Order: sequence, then structure tokens, then C-alpha cells
Amino acid sequence: MTLVRVSAVVGLSVMLAGCAELGEMLGVTPPPDQEDVATQPIARPDDTAPVPTANAVSVEEFDTTTPEERAAAAAPAAQTTQELGTIVASLGDPTAPGFWAKTGLVDRVQMGRLVYPETGNSVQVELRPFEGGGAAGQVSLAALRVLGAPLTALPELQVFAEP
Repeated sequence: MTLVRVSAVVGLSVMLAGCAELGEMLGVTPPPDQEDVATQPIARPDDTAPVPTANAVSVEEFDTTTPEERAAAAAPAAQTTQELGTIVASLGDPTAPGFWAKTGLVDRVQMGRLVYPETGNSVQVELRPFEGGGAAGQVSLAALRVLGAPLTALPELQVFAEP
């Protein structure tokens, strides 16, 4: 039985070594070292906002917005807004930068505002359609922080659309 195990280990080792050589012959490049990936920011299609690095672990590391951006997003609405309704929000993708909310209350991307009645704070966000629909929604990490809403709870947020 031991000879069978040794043969299996040797056979697998030879096969794995052959995979690397076969990949080189086919022009397949190996993935970069993990250390290199962890120190580089994750690419974003429109490249307009910094994104967290692959090794981000804390809220501060995931939220790449500046204090100035947070202050601008929290500024009172300059124009009249239309109340769309209330959503039960969860934290959206923490690696997606910026101020946004996915909600079934809109059918197109538009600017809007969220209000968290518990704190009285509000934040300007990009409202995005959410296929989950109805009273559910997802909100960016940066927006939840400005609102003072808990990141691990399901806060009720009022949603307003800007004309």
C-alpha cells in the first residue's frame, strides 16, 4: 500500500511540473506573486476613483474617499428633492468606491440623497437600479459611514431623487 501512495505522489508531482512547462509552451503567463498583487490597487473600468488594495482589511482601508469628498456628500441638498420611499439597506460591495445606493425604487441611474432618521444625517449618492427590488437596497461603505449607520445591521433609509 505504501508503494502505491509513493507512486501517486511522484506521479502527481511530475504532472504538476509538466503543467507549468505546458503553460509556457502555450503562452499562458503565470499569475503574479501574491505579494505583488496585495500592494497594487484593484483596477476600475473608469479609473476615476481610487479603490482599496487587495490586502485591505479595515473600514478605513476599504473607504478610499477623502474627508473633502465626505463633507461634500454630506452637504445639505441645494435643490428640491422628491421622496421615493424607504429601503432596508445592507452594505454593498465594500471594494466599490464612491457614494452610491442600489435600490428598486429607481429604474435608471440618477442622483439622489439618502437620509438615516436615527442620526438625522444625509448623503448625496448616485442611485442605481437594483434587481433585488422592493424595500431592499445596497449602499456603499462611504455612504453608510457619512450617514453614521451601522455597517453590520440593516438600517432603514429614506431615499430621495434629485430632479
